Amino acid sequence: MSETLMVEPPPFESPPFPATMLAGQVAFVTGGGSGMGLGMACALAQAGAAIAVVGRSVERAREGVRAITATGGTAQAVVADVRDEAQVAAAFDAAEALLGPVSILANNAGGNFPVLAEKMSSNAWKAITQIAIDGTFLCSAEFARRRIAGGLGGAIVNNSAQYIWTGFPGDAHSAAAKAAVAGMTRAMARDWAGHGIRVNCVAAGFFPHAASTTAVQPEAMPQLDAMIPAGRTGRMREFGWISTFLCSPLAAGITGEVLMIDGAESLRRALLSPAFVPPRERAEIWGYTA
Repeated sequence: MSETLMVEPPPFESPPFPATMLAGQVAFVTGGGSGMGLGMACALAQAGAAIAVVGRSVERAREGVRAITATGGTAQAVVADVRDEAQVAAAFDAAEALLGPVSILANNAGGNFPVLAEKMSSNAWKAITQIAIDGTFLCSAEFARRRIAGGLGGAIVNNSAQYIWTGFPGDAHSAAAKAAVAGMTRAMARDWAGHGIRVNCVAAGFFPHAASTTAVQPEAMPQLDAMIPAGRTGRMREFGWISTFLCSPLAAGITGEVLMIDGAESLRRALLSPAFVPPRERAEIWGYTA
């Protein structure tokens, strides 16, 4: 049987857009200190935007700032809990005092952990849904109010997930939250199109990073790669670049879209597959064997 020909994106040092494409723009990136938020922040900075790295932990936000400035970007750390409306407004004030008017919003703040739905406490449910749903709403509404008041347009990009269409074992909280983000994307795009504010969303598949389950289980990576039709998991730079594209003038006619980037994992179907193991019978909920 022939091996899958893996197609890789260009190296991080060769972005698919000019370094001045977003010059003069300020991006407010929630959860920008690590993981996929940092991937977005680094790509936006590559395109010339100044970045407000927003997070609950000042040290984590500063780590993101260091990563961005190490590649030549401009960034400042801003602390806020996106579930708190007053803190969100204060964070926008702080970001604009440091960098200037925010013209791009990237909603990345979130979290995840495996737990079967019947064993999920209300606190566990809220821990995931409030950050993704409430946080995305509060930041987006604050951003829009400011841009509308100034008679200015802008761009929002939201971080969702491929499994909003398929579900995922032990992930009822995150699947619901990420589906809500996609729904908000479409609704807000309609609300704000007349004000020149575009709202789009990236529904990502597997993008391993330092805090992800797959990253701390390197022995599982070959098996995970083999399960994806494209032959590999996602690379953080391609997630960042597609998100940056959606915020850029290159996507000026795109709004209300949920763009999936998952290496065709959602299309993976076969007549003969390994026997399904119910999640509660697995050694690990996010695993595939008993």
